[in-house]
Amino acid sequence: MELEVLSKVLVEVLGVDASEIHSDTTFLKDLGADSLDIFQIVVRLQEELNVTFDPAKVEKIETVEQALLLIKQTKSNG
Repeated sequence: MELEVLSKVLVEVLGVDASEIHSDTTFLKDLGADSLDIFQIVVRLQEELNVTFDPAKVEKIETVEQALLLIKQTKSNG
């Protein structure tokens, strides 16, 4: 479920094709996201999943897999 939500948000915010999104895909290098894009992605994910991410942890995220782990950890702690 988390992957579907993340993919949907990435497609909408970045305008990428869902087929480009894999666990090892990087936000900056592979998807071309900048800091504003990352902010929009985080806000949209928080709204979609009804969670609040720790900003310090968000800053360390580089790949889709890392984002999914953060989503799962945040949901389990919330």
